[in-house]
Amino acid sequence: EVIRLMVNLLLSEDKEALEQEHIVRKIYDPACGSGGMLIIAEEWIDQLNPNAEVHLYGQEVNPETWAVSVADMLLKDPSGEAADNIAFGSTLSDPAHIDQKFDYMLANPPYGKDWKRDKKAVEDEHDRGQAGRFGAGTPRVSDGQLLFLQHMLYHMRPAEEGGSRVAIVMNGSPLFTGDAGSGESEIRRWMLENDWVEAIVALPEQLFYNTSIATYIWVLSNRKASHRKGKVQLIDASEIWEAMRKSLGDKRREIKPEGIQQITALYHDYQENKQSKIFDSSEFGFRKIRVERPLRMNFQAS
Repeated sequence: EVIRLMVNLLLSEDKEALEQEHIVRKIYDPACGSGGMLIIAEEWIDQLNPNAEVHLYGQEVNPETWAVSVADMLLKDPSGEAADNIAFGSTLSDPAHIDQKFDYMLANPPYGKDWKRDKKAVEDEHDRGQAGRFGAGTPRVSDGQLLFLQHMLYHMRPAEEGGSRVAIVMNGSPLFTGDAGSGESEIRRWMLENDWVEAIVALPEQLFYNTSIATYIWVLSNRKASHRKGKVQLIDASEIWEAMRKSLGDKRREIKPEGIQQITALYHDYQENKQSKIFDSSEFGFRKIRVERPLRMNFQAS
């Protein structure tokens, strides 16, 4: 349900454009796992416009999971094109699609996983400044989530060529870790100054099979709608859930289809209310948000 919510937030803003004839779109996931996000995004477009030409790209570092993804792509596309576009290896140190630009990108990078093995390659690229993927800064070596996000932003099409939209789900560390001047803070400042952050959605806890921690969907774009320019929308969806009849690992809650529609409506309605707040990008600081337990998004300045 998290993937379906992300796909809704990523694509529904472009529904009118995606309904047109002869459209070609490229979708990318730099931490694609078994390829579920890519396939659901393609299905969403196909249901809207069966004549759309959609090309899927991904990369996965785990060999077993990569093999599953390639097999699934072969089943859905026996020509082998989709399977050929799923690369094996580390996205951070050995990116396979470095020369490509994508229309849509979505990912669920590993939470709190260190990037020690990629450290030299990442730091060398950081030294290249904005010519590389990590010019804005590097987070602490214990957590590479913001590296994946920077990597995705690097692959955006220029706005004058149609731009791109990005959806990524991460834990709270990229939001709150790092004081002013730290790598994390500099990356956040860079995104806000470029006016790429469109919305951040606080999800319920206990949604994932392997962790019960708080998670957030970020929606970013370099072609914001006019009413979103210079703004960041915060959506508190932490109470939009239902208890599962039977737990699956750490997953004890789920978002039903009507909950997905409710959250999507909060995003599209773009109104200030109990669950949705809108800030000016120039005034917005991530330190304005406090996370309390049980999960609450406190929108008051701290």
